[in-house]
Amino acid sequence: MTGTKTFELPRPILNDSDPKTLATEILKCLTYRIGKDATVATPYDWLTASIKVVRDRIVERWIDATKKAYDQEAKRVYYLSLEFLIGRLMRDSFSNIGLLEPVREALASLGVDLDVVAALEPDAALGNGGLGRLAACFMESMATVDVPAHGYGIRYKNGMFRQEISDGWQVELPETWLDHGNPWEFERRERSFEVGFGGHVESVTSKDGRLEHHVWKPQERVLAVAYDTPVVGWRGNRVNTLRLWSGMPVDPILLEAFNAGDHIGALRESNKADALSRVLYPADATPAGQELRLRQEYFFTTASLQDIVQRHLSQFGNLASLPDKAAIHLNDTHPAVAVAELMRLLMDVHEIDFDTAWDLTKRTFAYTNHTLLPEALESWPVPLFERLLPRHMQLVYAINAQILHEARAAEGFDGAQISRISLIHEDGERRVRMGNLAFAGSHSINGVSALHTELMKETVFADLHKLYPERINNKTNGITPRRWLFQSNPGLTALAKEAIGDAFLDDVSLLRDLDPFAEDVAFREKFAAVKRQRKERLAAVVAERLGIRLDPSALFDIQIKRIHEYKRQLLNIIEAVALYDQMRSHPERDWIPRVKFFGGKAAPSYHNAKLIIKLANDVARVINRDPAVRGLLKVVFMPNYNVSLAEIMMPAADLSEQISTAGMEASGTGNMKFALNGAITIGTLDGANVEMKEHVGDDNIVIFGLTAEEVAQRRSNGYNPRAVIEASPELSQAAAAISSGVFSPDDPTRYRALMDGLYDHDWFMVAADFDAYAEAQRRVDELWRDSPGWYAKAVRNVARMGWFSSDRTIRQYACEIWNVPA
Repeated sequence: MTGTKTFELPRPILNDSDPKTLATEILKCLTYRIGKDATVATPYDWLTASIKVVRDRIVERWIDATKKAYDQEAKRVYYLSLEFLIGRLMRDSFSNIGLLEPVREALASLGVDLDVVAALEPDAALGNGGLGRLAACFMESMATVDVPAHGYGIRYKNGMFRQEISDGWQVELPETWLDHGNPWEFERRERSFEVGFGGHVESVTSKDGRLEHHVWKPQERVLAVAYDTPVVGWRGNRVNTLRLWSGMPVDPILLEAFNAGDHIGALRESNKADALSRVLYPADATPAGQELRLRQEYFFTTASLQDIVQRHLSQFGNLASLPDKAAIHLNDTHPAVAVAELMRLLMDVHEIDFDTAWDLTKRTFAYTNHTLLPEALESWPVPLFERLLPRHMQLVYAINAQILHEARAAEGFDGAQISRISLIHEDGERRVRMGNLAFAGSHSINGVSALHTELMKETVFADLHKLYPERINNKTNGITPRRWLFQSNPGLTALAKEAIGDAFLDDVSLLRDLDPFAEDVAFREKFAAVKRQRKERLAAVVAERLGIRLDPSALFDIQIKRIHEYKRQLLNIIEAVALYDQMRSHPERDWIPRVKFFGGKAAPSYHNAKLIIKLANDVARVINRDPAVRGLLKVVFMPNYNVSLAEIMMPAADLSEQISTAGMEASGTGNMKFALNGAITIGTLDGANVEMKEHVGDDNIVIFGLTAEEVAQRRSNGYNPRAVIEASPELSQAAAAISSGVFSPDDPTRYRALMDGLYDHDWFMVAADFDAYAEAQRRVDELWRDSPGWYAKAVRNVARMGWFSSDRTIRQYACEIWNVPA
């Protein structure tokens, strides 16, 4: 942009938030941009017109923010993530720019209900769980705290999958979020980059025979085409860019093959390109699935890096200043191949020597690790990696030689430690360790909670931490209060404004001023009324979607998250069975009414996770139909859990289930969203639960179970789960009922292997923590009976959650990792 002619846009009309003006523009948009008369416009037409009218105002600020970054020669943050779970954007963007209520009034004057229209906007199918939702929160917070940033990912046409429940089983169907187009995005055909796969590497030598550089000659080429979505910060002060890549063929059809009669084969290259941006996390149980995953990861990282390098060169002229003007952040291990790709671009395309290129690379990249689970620290078979990315394999070997040389030159490293540092796993099948590559190629490696960061140092990255002790640091996750309080829970937001004023809207840490109101009887009653409204709304959704009638006065006990054994939905289900048994055996006791909610998706190839979904539905079917429990206990599995459903469920929760095996959840952000909305947490000392306990206070959270250290000790000292189960009457009875087919009479052995796993190894400590969990749930019962005390604790949770804002997290990243002002 430097040196180009500038133009001033006419802006008075677009800056107008007058409802009458907005109504006029919406009608004009219907007519001239959608081609419809208002009398025949569909609800989707009104949705699109409303978004495009507001988008016009957003674009002004977007252009201003981009020009400002160029004019100030500002350092930019580039956030690479395989997921961006942005959900619906209409309410969020309209609210952030201050136009939600004016547009509501404008539409009402045209006989249109904004709430009805907004409900039609599909959730963007660009993520799966906490990783993608965190990326979305971070993008919004970067715009809010005025950090110039681009997010880079893939524009998945069909997302991960849309979950349906058929006879209790998860069924995966394609997401269709783009069926009506995406009015938020701008296609940027001019920002297209070639992406290569396979082929061979040639060496270029000088006349005197010296090696000058290498040239990769890919066998396959596809195009990555950019689609941009504006990301609006609070008050609209900055608008950043989410750039998503879509795969397209270089040649849309092999015409010679088509004319020869091979009509299907003629589209082969087109289909291969399309597959790159079709589905998030294709099942990798097959070699073809593994190859597609690696192709996707390289596809979006090379397109993003080519874009970044091109932008930097256009403004600054050379790459020596890249680390000073670009902070490239790897959100988990998926984009780790970017380390080798930047080295390739620097060395092969721009002819920079290895040592200089390696220095630039390390000073440019930072890496966030999100999990200690081995499957998430990706590794790729060397033959696959070398076949698809032959030049990158050479560079991985060169980088590996560099860091192994450093390790051998350092004191105190034995052969086993050096082997663990290596980028190549040599035991058995040789594999490229992508986590080690990301660590080696980054100047900063951060965990996402205090506990997780310490465990990184002690476990998966212990040897790399010993070699590079200055790199690991902690940045505890956070959430955006705009979506997860202001938009999800307007009643609670209004109540807080009534009590403490509206300054917390700009500084959420000021929610702490609510703390004294925990002892205010009138405030607690209003707080309880808001919670009741949110519970009634959820109950209405359950009745509409599942035909189950719920009592909003019951305790709403909610566990919604990705289905995985370490998250221990199984522990919750078994406790529900044990509680069911106790209610039938002791009807004379004063049982509190309780509804246990579950929701989440299981990876398509994860057998046990899908079986746990089926078990939850089987248990729900039996308990909900049994008159012996008198409606005091109900179990509900909510299908197709996504951002929009979370926005309904989280404000309605009384109890938040955060019960992962200690030491296995990196942070969690659902725990923060629940607490911010006035739910009390029942959880282990895992992830960010540890810091939440410190902030909300021991009396306002229910903690149970083994610590991470105790889990490690049990695993290493010969844990006997069978003895534990047999010593617990409630657990053994519940496990026997599940194993014997009480909840699966159509297939009595359906859950036998699942229960046998508890008896035989119980890696996730379900049996070890069961009695403590059951006892903690009975403590919850007692707390619930004291209604004033319960709501006092709930108010304190809201008041003390301000620190867990993603604004705080991003300011820490900006200051301590990216070196950009915020």
